[in-house]
Amino acid sequence: MSKNTYLKRPLKDERDKQIDTHAKSYALEFMIAASQVLTVICFVKGNSAWKGSLALLFIGIATIFFYKADKYSERTYGKIGFVVGFMGAALLVWFGISG
Repeated sequence: MSKNTYLKRPLKDERDKQIDTHAKSYALEFMIAASQVLTVICFVKGNSAWKGSLALLFIGIATIFFYKADKYSERTYGKIGFVVGFMGAALLVWFGISG
């Protein structure tokens, strides 16, 4: 066998970057779905943790909008992300204070 059979790739290429981006996207989508389920369960059971999980849901959605604003160079996405992120932060503070 020649030495060229086992090539090592020390640098990330475009395909690696796309795979990383897709993996992070799927992980974020899963966390958003889990936050939705947790929010509903806590709200139905009367647990005040629904505020915290709803805050995390809004922060996750804001992250998506910030990513789109960066990639599409659209300020509208950034503005929406800021509003949704602010709502999430406000809910998180409310949850932290009131419990």
